[in-house]
Amino acid sequence: MEDEKKKCGKKPHPLIQHIGTQVLSLRHFKKDQLLMYLMGVSFFSLGAKCFIISQLGTDPLDVLIISIDKILMLGMGVCSAIVSLFFLTWWMLWNKKYPPISPFITTTLTGLLIDLWSWLGLGEYLIVRMNEYALLASGLMLCAYSSALIIMSGIGIRIMDLVVLTMVSKWNWSFTKAKMIIEIGIFSSGWLLGGPFGIGTIAFLLVIGPLIQPFMDMNAKRFALKNYGLMSASSAY
Repeated sequence: MEDEKKKCGKKPHPLIQHIGTQVLSLRHFKKDQLLMYLMGVSFFSLGAKCFIISQLGTDPLDVLIISIDKILMLGMGVCSAIVSLFFLTWWMLWNKKYPPISPFITTTLTGLLIDLWSWLGLGEYLIVRMNEYALLASGLMLCAYSSALIIMSGIGIRIMDLVVLTMVSKWNWSFTKAKMIIEIGIFSSGWLLGGPFGIGTIAFLLVIGPLIQPFMDMNAKRFALKNYGLMSASSAY
């Protein structure tokens, strides 16, 4: 009887407790935060879909995810989760602490939404109405604006940026230097595995970053959106 009581009272693994705590913390986010986040992830998945069907190349992370999907044939959602787990494990081992789960949710949800747009036939619908350069331009605008929304929501961060921030902290590198090295490493791995590459990949690297801040300013001034990301930047991760 005593052994059974001990088993019943056994505490869950610290990792399970950590995940549970993080999931429960989602309840504390405000409605406008969650709305900005969900809109951001939805728009980003649409932008990524435009990149993919333009066949002019896509962002470095999707180059890797698409290459893995070509090999495993499991869908963008599952392959996004695999990449997320790899980077989260890397971050956890490097920092010797459990990682936040929001990057995993963001990357996986984006992949699942891309699968949804494919299932709904969005690619076929857009291809007959827009040429490849219009699709590329739409993808750039959607990804830049959605990145601004996700940052302002204060929920989630791109999975690769967790590792980038650790490089900045541990090696005193600039954010730009660390991010470029990670982006090039991710793209190179995906390209060698058969992922797509083109002018869209270069455009993503050169255009998205400079557009994010203007879009954040526009959201704050024109739409009176609150920047929760700015308030939590020092303590979020």
